[in-house]
Amino acid sequence: MGSLSARQWLILLSVQFTTILFGLTATSVTVILPQLKGALSATQDQISWVLTFNLVATAIATPLTGWLAARLGWRTLMVCSVVGFTGASMLCGLVDSLETMLALRVMQGAFGAPIFPMGQTILLASFHRHQHPFIIMMWGVGGVMGPILGPTFGGLVSELLSWRWTFFLILPLGAIAALTVVLALTDREKGTAQRFDLVGFVFIGLAIAGAQLMFDRGQRNDWFQSPEIIAECIVAVVFSIMFAIHMATAPAPIFQPALFRDRNFVVGTALVLVMGMLQYTPMVLFPPLLQDLMGYPEAMIGYLVAARGLGNLASFCVVAQLTRFNPRLCLCLGLGIQAVAGLWMGSFGITLTSQDVMWSNILHGFGFGLCYTPMAVLSFSTLPIPLMTQGNALFSLIRMLGSSIFVSLTLVVFAHSTAEASVNLASSVTLFTRDLLGPWITIFGDPGGRDVLARLASEMQRQASMIGFINAFHLLTLVPLVTAPLALLFVVNRASGRERP
Repeated sequence: MGSLSARQWLILLSVQFTTILFGLTATSVTVILPQLKGALSATQDQISWVLTFNLVATAIATPLTGWLAARLGWRTLMVCSVVGFTGASMLCGLVDSLETMLALRVMQGAFGAPIFPMGQTILLASFHRHQHPFIIMMWGVGGVMGPILGPTFGGLVSELLSWRWTFFLILPLGAIAALTVVLALTDREKGTAQRFDLVGFVFIGLAIAGAQLMFDRGQRNDWFQSPEIIAECIVAVVFSIMFAIHMATAPAPIFQPALFRDRNFVVGTALVLVMGMLQYTPMVLFPPLLQDLMGYPEAMIGYLVAARGLGNLASFCVVAQLTRFNPRLCLCLGLGIQAVAGLWMGSFGITLTSQDVMWSNILHGFGFGLCYTPMAVLSFSTLPIPLMTQGNALFSLIRMLGSSIFVSLTLVVFAHSTAEASVNLASSVTLFTRDLLGPWITIFGDPGGRDVLARLASEMQRQASMIGFINAFHLLTLVPLVTAPLALLFVVNRASGRERP
């Protein structure tokens, strides 16, 4: 790998710390939504906008990363992002109305959008290509641990203090992150910006907003039975087409067409969509399963889901070496392990134990950790340095959309599977089958009594919900298996051990 200079270690520390800050802050809010709902006098639908507005603002602002980096320089952009992100987070702890909270969450998302793509850009451009497996692996610690630690941090702070301190305690972390950025980075690329592509930005912003809102609110509004979802779909499709046409014909589009002439980068964008799909889905499915069906307390749920981080950490012990040996093999191995973990989750029953949850999440996290480093190294191995910032912004955007799309898809599968199973179970328990249930149902009382019938209906709904979760988990097996062959499309020069230029 070669030795790293003190400045390179400082750059790595700075990028890693800002990435952890972003992930921790963005995900810690998920566990305090019930408290926010009461404190801000909001309905369940209204409080969901606290997450949705932040996601939409982050997605819309992400394409600006390349132009802002060329206009302001790396250090100025990162300092502004960290300071603005931290300030908006602090102010969220002071609000007393839903409207103010939503405005600040939009501000938080807009300021924080460049942090993740700029972090990977800075690392790929500051280190030699043969160092990329180790560097991306180290950066991955921050990338995956932030979202894992966020719910645990938010749950503990809100329980010991209050939900406001979940936002207040971001201040010292943000101050440290800003200081490391000032010490580590320079204003590289400053003054190289071309004319800003306002038309392209408006087109892609509207397309992203329409798609994000459609997938975030589709399940809640019964999808295309809702005029709102139909309108959002039309906006997403129409402006996506207009953006594609504009990008192909404009003299200086917001994303250079040269990005899509690089084979490895195009394959990487398809795979990073899958990475986004697989990253957050277990974190969305397990909490309601454990709380609603198993009665687990929130603190225990947080610890069990956070076990995924142990798998990520374990993968970092071998992923750099495997990536240097054969990055495509490492990527396929990681996808295969995630498929096995999904198959394991799909075999769960209503009697699953905490050990089942913990070890399956550890295995899934291990597989994900094996995937990201070789995928990122291969995707950017042949991309010219001047296109790195735009490429990473697009990568971050695609990964975010992948998460939103797949979470929505799994919720659709869960809802439909649960409804279908509920009908099938209810139809199997009738006056004609009651005698078959007698041997066990009589221990609860009279088979015709109201209490027994209520318990029977509740248990049928519980079993139907479990079937819904199982079918949703099966998607975690299907997706990595289907996409694993894409790894073979990456171009690797085995003779030199480096990617073909």
